[in-house]
Amino acid sequence: MSSSPLFISQSFPPLQYPPLTSPSSCARPPPERLVFLLDKCRNLTQILQIHAVILRHGHENNSILSFKLQKSYSSVGHLDRSFTLFRRTEDPNVFLYTDIINACSSRGFRFEALELYVQMLTQGVEPNVYTFSSLLKSCLIKDGILLHSQAIKFGFDGDLFVRTGLLDLYAKGGDVVSARNLFDTMPERSLISLTAMLTCYAKYGELDEARALFDRIEEKDVVCWNVMIDGYAQNGRPNDTLLLFRQMLKAKLRPNEITILSVLSACGQLGALELAKWVHSYIINNGVRVNVHVGTALIDMYGKCGSLEDARLVFEGISGKDVVTWNSMIGSYAMHGFSKEALKLFDEMCSLGFCPTDITFIGVLNACAHGGMVSEGKKLFALMRDTYNLKPKVEHYGCMVNLLGRAGHLDEAYELIKGMNVDPDSILLGTLLSACRLHGNIGLGEEIANLLISRDLATDGTFVLLSNLYASAGDWDGVARVRAIMKDKGIRKEPGCSSIEVNNKVHEFLAGDLRHPKSKEIYVKLEEIEKRLKAHGYSPQIDTVLHDVGDREKEQSLGVHSERLAIAFGLISTTPNTTIKIVKNLRVCSDCHTVTKLISEITGRRIVVRDRNRFHHFDNGTCSCGDYW
Repeated sequence: MSSSPLFISQSFPPLQYPPLTSPSSCARPPPERLVFLLDKCRNLTQILQIHAVILRHGHENNSILSFKLQKSYSSVGHLDRSFTLFRRTEDPNVFLYTDIINACSSRGFRFEALELYVQMLTQGVEPNVYTFSSLLKSCLIKDGILLHSQAIKFGFDGDLFVRTGLLDLYAKGGDVVSARNLFDTMPERSLISLTAMLTCYAKYGELDEARALFDRIEEKDVVCWNVMIDGYAQNGRPNDTLLLFRQMLKAKLRPNEITILSVLSACGQLGALELAKWVHSYIINNGVRVNVHVGTALIDMYGKCGSLEDARLVFEGISGKDVVTWNSMIGSYAMHGFSKEALKLFDEMCSLGFCPTDITFIGVLNACAHGGMVSEGKKLFALMRDTYNLKPKVEHYGCMVNLLGRAGHLDEAYELIKGMNVDPDSILLGTLLSACRLHGNIGLGEEIANLLISRDLATDGTFVLLSNLYASAGDWDGVARVRAIMKDKGIRKEPGCSSIEVNNKVHEFLAGDLRHPKSKEIYVKLEEIEKRLKAHGYSPQIDTVLHDVGDREKEQSLGVHSERLAIAFGLISTTPNTTIKIVKNLRVCSDCHTVTKLISEITGRRIVVRDRNRFHHFDNGTCSCGDYW
């Protein structure tokens, strides 16, 4: 590092001061009075006036006034003036150094702050605890380790503020072990240090440890609650997010925007519309401002909860929409398979002068994939690169592979992967493998699977897809080979699970589930449905059962898939004409898709199913996907 900071080496214009009326008639003010006035200053004009008085009355060499003046300039955002004063000060003391270091660090100028620290040591000025606290605000972990050793050298590592700064540094840098060691050896812990440690567990997924620490904090502020609530939301534990949110309300703490954004995310993960509407009503009734951020989160939540109508109402009500808001609405249309509406909204957004982002193109390319719109997808992919100069990312290639693969253009999809300017990941290759299973292309499917395995990119899903590919072709020897590998690696196929929300409670079902209190009534309803389906000409698609068992066993297996149990429960638990909304963790099989269309026709119910890939809206015997998914 050089001996003088970047800012100090710059050339600044001379300081200008407003004129004073009849300065000669003014009595010489004592320094104490000027210190008092500087502490009361709230804008640049006031500081400049006092600075002029200091110069006219010869107080410029008063160390306390110099410190207060320098601090005042930086407090109102004029760091350049602070530096000018600092540069003109002969032999600046530790207080002047610490103030200018703090000003730099607070504004993210970490390199300049470190250079000032080096200059300070070079000139023989010994730092204090506030110097270290200031430096730790913005430095990276590699610099923080060096500062930690310096703090030990000067005997400041035991100070609460320094240790809290170091703890926060290690926590943000992902060094959980060092953060925990500091935390465990702290003789006293502030709310800041507790929150920093809590953030570090929550951020890196150690939620149970984070919760244990959270429960030990006696006086929790909103920041503490937000850290834990957001930790649950970010790590896929939405039920815990909402439970803790209710506890926060019981504790009489007022949530802020950060809390609300986490809760909206949790509602979207659950797909629970009634709960989503309750949270929305809470926002309205408690005066939470629906700004662009909250509005966009509401759109995303309603989209994931199956209500495009509510998502669109929120979208229309947001003033000052930004591109993120448009992206959220476009993405919601795409997820529900309303491809034409998504592209229409894209055109409207562009006509209003908004510049699409890479996220925008993920939305419209997904819309094309869900609608089988191959030519439109290709045009948009070219538009993204040639008109908007956006370099395609692996996510955009994934959309194109999905589009081409679903449409049966498997070789073209593979050639696109080979010509990519980024390395394909397991998700991208898995998308093509899934398309191979859909179209029964065993040769290419095996090639893709071997590529995944050779590059150490194979996941549990790789082996499940390959097994299903062999099973759909009736190659039971191939199925046996893959399942032997799965058994050897301890891989188990993820069980199908469907959930339905009734009266603000989410009910979950596995295939063949008997755990629900109303199981008897559910299975009676299933038998009734089965009879009515067959009266409408339904014949089970037993070829979709990927097990080497008899036809009767295959038919029985289909009849108790998790989504059918959820639908039956919905039929016996809700009033006629009520829309039934189901969330499933896997892709809906073709037989259940056919059955759900027939149930919607027989019962007159609208049924909305969100599976792993998209939404299906079943109404009067048809599905919004047009049987293309």
